[in-house]
Amino acid sequence: MPSIEISRVAHTYDFLPARSPANAPVLVLIHGWLMSRQYWQPIVEELASDYSCLCYDLRGFGDSCKTNPDRAAYSLNSYAQDLISLLEKLDIKEAWLVGHSLGGSIALWGAKSCSERVRGVICLNAGGGVYLKEEFDRFRQAGQQLIKYRPQWLPYVPLIDFLFARAMVATPLPRRWGRQRVIDFVKADAVAAVGSLLESTTEAEVHQLPQLVSQLQQPVYFIAGEKDLIMEPKYVGHLASFHYLFQCRGDNLIEISNCGHLSMVEQPQEVSQILKDILAKNQ
Repeated sequence: MPSIEISRVAHTYDFLPARSPANAPVLVLIHGWLMSRQYWQPIVEELASDYSCLCYDLRGFGDSCKTNPDRAAYSLNSYAQDLISLLEKLDIKEAWLVGHSLGGSIALWGAKSCSERVRGVICLNAGGGVYLKEEFDRFRQAGQQLIKYRPQWLPYVPLIDFLFARAMVATPLPRRWGRQRVIDFVKADAVAAVGSLLESTTEAEVHQLPQLVSQLQQPVYFIAGEKDLIMEPKYVGHLASFHYLFQCRGDNLIEISNCGHLSMVEQPQEVSQILKDILAKNQ
């Protein structure tokens, strides 16, 4: 389990070189809020024969859970700067960024800040750009309470993995994913969890995303889950509509049927095939 220091914080990552030689970009997979790099395993298994894959834990999450007390920034751009440092330190010159939920927004910022290394972006269950004050206020309050009152003994509660395997998905996940979700939920650093929640959901941050997407010159694709109640397809489509691919061809938005918010573990084969098609189209 290698790690690399970025901004005085050890970032844990997994890097799997492609099994067959290929002149292809590295796929950098970025997880969402209260999650970790582990959720990309099914995708990596499908793609690793043709593409080198880099998965890492965001600052304050997974095995990168210790945060730097001197660094108080948890904005999308702040996490994007961590990402860029990771690409530089691992000498990754060409990358496609694949981000889930919060990770998708970080990927968009990374593409803006490091266009010379980032060839394209694929966002899973990530969208937005519409600020509804009352809904966001409730979401922010609920998230803060969730972190504040989470018990550290939660992983030892009988059948808790059974419940977590059914949250935010269209069909129940295998219980091992429920167990992983419990572990990551408890493990996440409280300061990073609350900070990233609050800083990524301000009115200014939400309204800036469409502007950011409209400015990107790289190809950007959005994958939505038909039954995603966390990031509904209409909000994914809204953000996708600001990119030139949508305006020119309308083909940068893909919806997966019978899929909730965790597409990479709900329907890994479908997601992997979509990624392969996108990458092949943009060689």
